[in-house]
Amino acid sequence: MNSTADALQTNDSAETGAQQIRDAIREAIVERRLSPGTKLSESDVGNLFKVSRTLARAALQALSYEGLVRVEKNRGAFVAYPSPDEARQIFAARRLVEPGILSEAAKRMTPSQVQHLKQLLLEEGRLMNERGQSARRAEIKASGDFHLMLASISGNLIMQRFMEELVARSSLVIALYGQSSASSCGHAEHGDIITAIERRDIETACHLMLHHISHIEGDLDLRERKSFGLKEAFER
Repeated sequence: MNSTADALQTNDSAETGAQQIRDAIREAIVERRLSPGTKLSESDVGNLFKVSRTLARAALQALSYEGLVRVEKNRGAFVAYPSPDEARQIFAARRLVEPGILSEAAKRMTPSQVQHLKQLLLEEGRLMNERGQSARRAEIKASGDFHLMLASISGNLIMQRFMEELVARSSLVIALYGQSSASSCGHAEHGDIITAIERRDIETACHLMLHHISHIEGDLDLRERKSFGLKEAFER
């Protein structure tokens, strides 16, 4: 019995370690500290987090299931590089999912949770006025946290995990295809959504959310680009 209990405890500890690594790498992707195409070798990840290559491999595999990491045979793992078509699918999924999440969250939302959302908005606004890469990364995270908090308030853990994936994959897409230096989520639009929620005007809040997601996608350049061979590329 003791050996079985020890084995279970070891397994639980390994799963927790892999999850912590996965969460840390996902956060770096969301904040765009890790760019699409960045190589993530098991040895480098293991050394960075001071864990075995087995644990590093488990974390990278979990991220590949979420579509955030691409694992290539004989080459290793890389931060995913979504195609224009994948980018469109990600935002199509957000348009389908987020109004439902917002609707459920609005029904359950308490005054203290409204204040928490407003606090996130204030922090996002403060960071927008600061300069430097660290402030920019914090602003991006605060912007994504607005959407994740709505998912949390909805009370649906499955949707909350799904939104974590969608926000992270959206960050990859924005890093690749975004055209402006503006925040990936319109600060003013977040405020309008909160105002509609406070008025209990869920229909308007959902409409604003759809507009908001379309606005984010509208800043992307998702045109297909023709690929050339090495010689052709330098002859053009």
